[in-house]
Amino acid sequence: MSVPTIAVVGLSFRYPDGTAALSEVDLHIHPGERVALLGPNGAGKTTLILHMNGIHMPQEGTVAVSGLQLAKDTVMEVRRRVGIVFQDPDDQLFMPTVREDVEFGPRNLDLPRDEIDRRVDAALEAMEVADLAGRPPNHLSFGQKRRVAIAGVLAMQPSILVLDEPTSNLDPASRRELATALQALDTTQLIVTHDLPFAYEMCERSVVMDRGQIVATAPTSELLSDELLLREHRLELPFGFAIRDRS
Repeated sequence: MSVPTIAVVGLSFRYPDGTAALSEVDLHIHPGERVALLGPNGAGKTTLILHMNGIHMPQEGTVAVSGLQLAKDTVMEVRRRVGIVFQDPDDQLFMPTVREDVEFGPRNLDLPRDEIDRRVDAALEAMEVADLAGRPPNHLSFGQKRRVAIAGVLAMQPSILVLDEPTSNLDPASRRELATALQALDTTQLIVTHDLPFAYEMCERSVVMDRGQIVATAPTSELLSDELLLREHRLELPFGFAIRDRS
């Protein structure tokens, strides 16, 4: 069995006002997996992913990335290994051109110039935005901005790519372009989404969170076929969407 890319064990967390956000959460994601994290608003999904790169530190339990346990003395290396792409790409794009944005992270690692260029070129190609390299990010469509933001994270060569609601505000063509690019990546992925058809398309396994706990983990097609489970946790497929037999 491979060392998990993400290993969360017994993780509990309360906010300063006493709100219990996570309660004894266990989650393992192995190299090469694409896993969807599903659940209603307020389930604890964002709190969980913010533990994965040390924005929140565990109060109880542990978080490890590729075998390295999150702690005060390891937080910077853990953050290098976990690339989080937030819901609004404008939160991550701030340089004059797309290329400068994508190379910002590698430049801060003090890498040789040829290694920076290699990483940036590969990330731009992977997200199919190489033709936008010289353009200002504020001149791009929302879908293009999202793929540029992902390219900037990929250039850091993380162990896992965590995407927070990657399809929000995307038109159908942009959604398809994003799916195609993500499916071609070798990088382990955790996709936090309310878009159940996207989870079905992208992820063989899904995890359902509610009220700060993991309440189900199974093949995505199995979870999305469980009408009672979906109804209990305020998850809903679009009207008329059918789960296909993948056997």
